Amino acid sequence: MGNQLELLEREALKLSAGERAAFARVLLSSLDEDNEIDEVWADEMERRIAQVEAGGLACIPVETAISELRASLR
Repeated sequence: MGNQLELLEREALKLSAGERAAFARVLLSSLDEDNEIDEVWADEMERRIAQVEAGGLACIPVETAISELRASLR
């Protein structure tokens, strides 16, 4: 395995900085087993942001939300 790794490293270092960065992202994302979950959460965040921007979702200050949550836990 060491020889394969060394070969990959030599070849990767021949790439431009942008290509190495893209390659690194691909390798790192391959380690992330929860990639599908991250995509679902990203979609949900986009949906909620769109609702807020369209005025379809009421927003309250975080201090109010925390205060209400603490009161409900008492």
